[in-house]
Amino acid sequence: MIISDIISLDRTECAVDCHSKKRIFEVISEIAVKGNPQLDLNDVLSSMLAREKMGSTGIGNGIAIPHGRIKGIEDIVAIIVTSEEPIQFDAIDDKPVDIFFALLVPHEQTQEHLQTLSSIAKKLSDKNIVKAIRNAANKDQIILALA
Repeated sequence: MIISDIISLDRTECAVDCHSKKRIFEVISEIAVKGNPQLDLNDVLSSMLAREKMGSTGIGNGIAIPHGRIKGIEDIVAIIVTSEEPIQFDAIDDKPVDIFFALLVPHEQTQEHLQTLSSIAKKLSDKNIVKAIRNAANKDQIILALA
């Protein structure tokens, strides 16, 4: 899985003003449906919230990988958002989160879903990449950090 194949400028936002976990999920959902008319805002939001109820997708170090399975899509949709201020997220290290790498995966793609999550977690374990994302002044710089 090559991350640059699933990320794009139109699904990336830098330094959004959000103060809650629910609101960041709403922002991610809004970004996801903007360029994908086959997606339904409520389906996207519900899918991510349902997954989050099973356990936090906050992986530590201020990073979360919220995700959900969506019926009716054929390809993985990635949404990358940084928040202006870190948000309490119940991450595994109990630290607030400011980098959100969200994934919407076709409902049937269980194995691909797991491989994609693993690839993203590995990429975001690189301290230099995370630092570049955190220091990004715009979404171009976020994409560049992940390329």
